[in-house]
Amino acid sequence: MSEPQLILNWRDWPALSVDELHGLLQLRSAVFVVEQDCVFQDMDGLDPRCRHLCAFDGETLIGTLRLIPPAAERLPLIGRVAVAHTHRGRGFGRLLMNAAIGECERLWPSQAIQLAAQERLQRFYQSLGFARCGERYLEDGIWHIDMRRLARSEPAA
Repeated sequence: MSEPQLILNWRDWPALSVDELHGLLQLRSAVFVVEQDCVFQDMDGLDPRCRHLCAFDGETLIGTLRLIPPAAERLPLIGRVAVAHTHRGRGFGRLLMNAAIGECERLWPSQAIQLAAQERLQRFYQSLGFARCGERYLEDGIWHIDMRRLARSEPAA
């Protein structure tokens, strides 16, 4: 029996089906609240402005992330990157991030990309071209660092 095909679907908030919305909120809750034992306000009011990636293994949602569009003094930001515990260690996080980088480059080609990474994942994000850009900080009881990936047109510092 062959492995199910991973399907990546980009959705703007209004285009999310009820099942997709439920699935991505359930997955984010499972990863960020239950697994990480972190009580925080996931529904932060930003989702309606975001572009969401839903990754399906067959019919099962196994990964999600969101792109927050650039604003006055903010770069495009990749956030809420989550892969189901049952699907970790198989390269799905890298696949999701590469899709997010590609979508950011398509939508905002001349802009760097920002993310707020859990500090323990710094090496993973560095392997995708992100560099630390600031001091570590405690957010919801977890150490984070801001990271940035230069736009293709930006010269390296």
